[in-house]
Amino acid sequence: MAYKDKSLTFEENEIYYYDSGVKLEVMMSWESSIMERSANYVCSGGGDILEIGFGMGMASDYIQANSISSHTIVEIHPQILERARAWAEDKPNVTIVEGDWFEVKDSLSTYDGVFYDTWGEEDWGRFADHIESFVKPGAKVTWWNNNPDESTIHNIDGVVYEAIDVDPPSNNYFTSSRYYMPKKQY
Repeated sequence: MAYKDKSLTFEENEIYYYDSGVKLEVMMSWESSIMERSANYVCSGGGDILEIGFGMGMASDYIQANSISSHTIVEIHPQILERARAWAEDKPNVTIVEGDWFEVKDSLSTYDGVFYDTWGEEDWGRFADHIESFVKPGAKVTWWNNNPDESTIHNIDGVVYEAIDVDPPSNNYFTSSRYYMPKKQY
């Protein structure tokens, strides 16, 4: 069963589901400092911002706290989509796009900043090959980096890293005390 078909549980500090009896965290509140720095980086030039993956809405809140023109959010999971739409009701500069980012990429515009943080999607490996098709010159891009060192699964040339000290509770997706936020400017 694909991630988008899983039944999620929403708690104050995390989103998760069970797969074969194993608890898999989709997102946890300890990521807040990472979400804030990621949002501030991609929004530092203002303009039009693309966020791929809404999750708990932490990055979305931080993006909205910046001076931006528009904020497009692509989300695949129906339960999270429902929450994203409710969150966006009073935000006229927000557009919610339903679906897998790869399947909707041709309908997207170009953006001044892109934050990519997905869970359980099958097209993450295509991100590096397609990001340039929806960024403006000078755009700032970052993504969730699960590696506990200065490397990334996307292998995009010219990436620099900002080290962020973190203290995650026990979980199944990130156990390091240092997060390396990738930064790429086009």
